[in-house]
Amino acid sequence: MQDLNKEFKPSSWAINNKTTIFILTIIIALAGIGAYNGLPKEKFPDIVIPTIYVSTIYPGTSPENMENLVTKPLEKQIKAISGVKKMTSNSVQDYSNVIVEFNTDVDVPIAKQKVKDAVDKARVDLPTDLPHDPNVLEVDFSEIPILFVNISGNFDLKKLKVYADLAKDRIESMKEITRVDIVGARDREIQINVDMYKMQAADITMDDIYRAVNYENLTISGGVVSMDGMYRAVNIKGEYTDPQKIENIVIRSMSGGEIYLKDIAKIDDTFKTKESYARLEHQNVITLNIIKRSGENLIDASDRVRDIVTDLQKTKFPANLKVTLTGDQSSQTRTTLH
Repeated sequence: MQDLNKEFKPSSWAINNKTTIFILTIIIALAGIGAYNGLPKEKFPDIVIPTIYVSTIYPGTSPENMENLVTKPLEKQIKAISGVKKMTSNSVQDYSNVIVEFNTDVDVPIAKQKVKDAVDKARVDLPTDLPHDPNVLEVDFSEIPILFVNISGNFDLKKLKVYADLAKDRIESMKEITRVDIVGARDREIQINVDMYKMQAADITMDDIYRAVNYENLTISGGVVSMDGMYRAVNIKGEYTDPQKIENIVIRSMSGGEIYLKDIAKIDDTFKTKESYARLEHQNVITLNIIKRSGENLIDASDRVRDIVTDLQKTKFPANLKVTLTGDQSSQTRTTLH
């Protein structure tokens, strides 16, 4: 039997050029490490849907009037936009919603700007007493919170709000974070509860009270003053810091009479009507919804938020303040990455 000498030439070449193979191996390894480090650390891919929402609130308006006064004028201008694939609307009590779906070849920022321009054109046909201008929003999956920071403890809501604002400011300073939404907190509100009968007896109207409070609660420019060869701006600060001082505002009636606000009204330092609720383990809390910036590293953002919370607990927060982190989206991303 004849022996055949077989040779696999690529293997022979690799053996004869060991240095080249070592260099190629190092290059491939470095390229792999670079690809791993540059890999997007996201739970979901960055999906872009060219859909724009136009929402309008008009309190005290029936669904039929919402459609005639708000929805139809908006639809009239929006349907003239080029690139619109489909438009649907919904008019209910006090609320109108118009959904504009564009073709997939239209960039979302351009589509949003086109809808804003159409809404501006429709304003001349909209009611003049709308409490707010129509709100134009885009569908953005990056707006889903990546983490919830729950702040609770044996404190009143006003004190919890102070701690929540402190954490919010620190977290929003991160380049990976777009914004932080506070849920469950109540904003401060100064109420002027007027006694109607006393107001009528004093020949005072609600407009008189509004003007008096508005003109007293101002910070205005006082011009400039020359000091040491430099001009310095002077501001006259008249905004109220103590709600009780509002009671001493003098109101002048149409007949020329003068009266203190406290004689016809009661000033209450309270909170706005609660519009959001946060609960954890059957207790009231203030929750911070952490919204990550699109394209940023989810794992790094989560780690930095945790570091900030840990630092605040050590340096700023009292020992009996409980901070709980929930809904961390990075846990699944870490598992997938590993």
